[in-house]
Amino acid sequence: MKALLNPEPSFSISSLQIKRSTYSDALPPSCLRFPLTNFNGRSWRRKLLRPHGGGLKIKAVLDSAMMEQFGLKESDIKNPALSSTYRRSEIPKANPTVLDAQARVCTGPTQTRPLSEEQAFKVFDTILRSARGELKGEEPVSKAQLGAFFAGMTIRANAFPEETQWSEGEKRAMDVFWPLLVRALPPDVLFIADPEGSLLGTGNSVGPSFVGNEAKEMRLVGALREVLAGGHLGYEEVKGVLRDVLPLGSEDGGLASGVSESLLSAFLIGQRMNRETDRELKAYCLAFDDELGGAPVADVKSLTHYGEPYDGNTRFFRSTLFVATVRACYGESSLLHGVEWMPPKGGVTEEQMLKFMGANTSLSVHQAKELIEDEKAGFAYLSLREARPSLYSLVGMREHIKKRPPLATTEKVQQFVRATGKESIVAGFYHEGYEEPLLMLMRRRGVHSGLVVKGEEGALSMTTRVRAATASKGFPVNYCSGFRSLSSETALEADGVSRQSFNLEVDARNYGFEPTETPRTDRSVSKNIELGLAALRGEKGAAYDRIVLNAGIVDHLLGSEGAEDVAVAMERAKEAIDSGKALKKLLNYIEFSRKMK
Repeated sequence: MKALLNPEPSFSISSLQIKRSTYSDALPPSCLRFPLTNFNGRSWRRKLLRPHGGGLKIKAVLDSAMMEQFGLKESDIKNPALSSTYRRSEIPKANPTVLDAQARVCTGPTQTRPLSEEQAFKVFDTILRSARGELKGEEPVSKAQLGAFFAGMTIRANAFPEETQWSEGEKRAMDVFWPLLVRALPPDVLFIADPEGSLLGTGNSVGPSFVGNEAKEMRLVGALREVLAGGHLGYEEVKGVLRDVLPLGSEDGGLASGVSESLLSAFLIGQRMNRETDRELKAYCLAFDDELGGAPVADVKSLTHYGEPYDGNTRFFRSTLFVATVRACYGESSLLHGVEWMPPKGGVTEEQMLKFMGANTSLSVHQAKELIEDEKAGFAYLSLREARPSLYSLVGMREHIKKRPPLATTEKVQQFVRATGKESIVAGFYHEGYEEPLLMLMRRRGVHSGLVVKGEEGALSMTTRVRAATASKGFPVNYCSGFRSLSSETALEADGVSRQSFNLEVDARNYGFEPTETPRTDRSVSKNIELGLAALRGEKGAAYDRIVLNAGIVDHLLGSEGAEDVAVAMERAKEAIDSGKALKKLLNYIEFSRKMK
């Protein structure tokens, strides 16, 4: 297969011309009005595709009528070209001093970096002054931060190897500040910091006797005692705790259930630090499956659930949205899901891109089902906000926890919509050791095929860049592992259906691609869209190659019909782009989603 590297004349998005043949048989001109940016680094303006001579030309407009049409507020358009501007302004900001410390100490047994004496004294002084109401010039230390930080310290002391336990500097700082903190911190935080009264010497009788205030909190405290000791919980226990305390409901970010926010924060980060067991991960994955009732069933022959990391890409082109439009052209339907903005990375997401292009990103699961079934679209995007309100309510707390909780793994393995035909799940991962738990959850979902990909930034985008000789240890970028059913009837091993497992490193050169550097987007939503749209209109280059590579490889590895030969799968993806069909699918989706109320 020849490399896809014969560049056509370059076009910037601001002068992009799209031929009538790519849309006129399916859409009226009004269907092609969607907002883009002018990419000039100055003020942001909306652009529309409108008829102009023999084709369409993007025209810049932004007036009150257009803002009303798109349902925009002034706060939405300050700088929507950057992913960081999609953070909800109502989320209180975390204290930066303690947040930096959490990044060091609230992580795994081998990744934790103990604080130096100077760092520890600064952190404990910040916590003490915040608790006393004396902190000036910084945000107060939130309840969620207190819970996560002290849970990290306690688990390190109780269960971590010697090299990641408390440093001598941390011990000296605690000796100085603990007698003062005992008088300033609330009982729930004192319990988290020293649950058995054995870590910090005399002066704390709260921990051993603390039980919580209500039945729900008492159950959380009991579970948390085990977590803080480095232990693990059963499936029903984790599931029960989550259902007790979610969703978070009050406007100030507190818990509607009346349970301490510090306790929940400690529970979430503590389970991640202890490295969750399979049964714990299954609880996080399945706890809210019935929150909005049973999943609707789309009448399609094939449905792929794409599980991109919810916190987005901060550096490189994120191709999955455009891959989904390509695969829809030959009957491989897709459901993408995520959020508009998520910590800790707060990068570019599919929801940001779709919102920026004018699509409706507030679809219900039933509306998503309709778009998946519609042959003129063939894919859909669902926001966690609409599909799982309980889990979405944790976005603000997750920023204050700093490190990724167990949900960062399990939210990628969801089935918000089911299918009458074959189902597959594709999920990205970064840290070695999480590929098998992800595949376990996929098998638990009962899908026919499952695939985990170590794409760039831990996302799904495989690259055509050659692995550097100085690359770090562990799985390389483009590593894939998965399974596919040898029967189209069912994927459940309990029913006697065999599965074929595989793992490989995808080298794009083996499929005819010349090595190219990955396009940088650096948190720019508009740049990601510019690259994707240019590729969908057939402009050859690095973005085009990545879309073709990812569509073809996923089709082949999942065992999609007609993709048994990987070269044929690649050519099929290329034809979907070069014919204009993939671009048409995206434009259709934007228009059809906007008509849904």
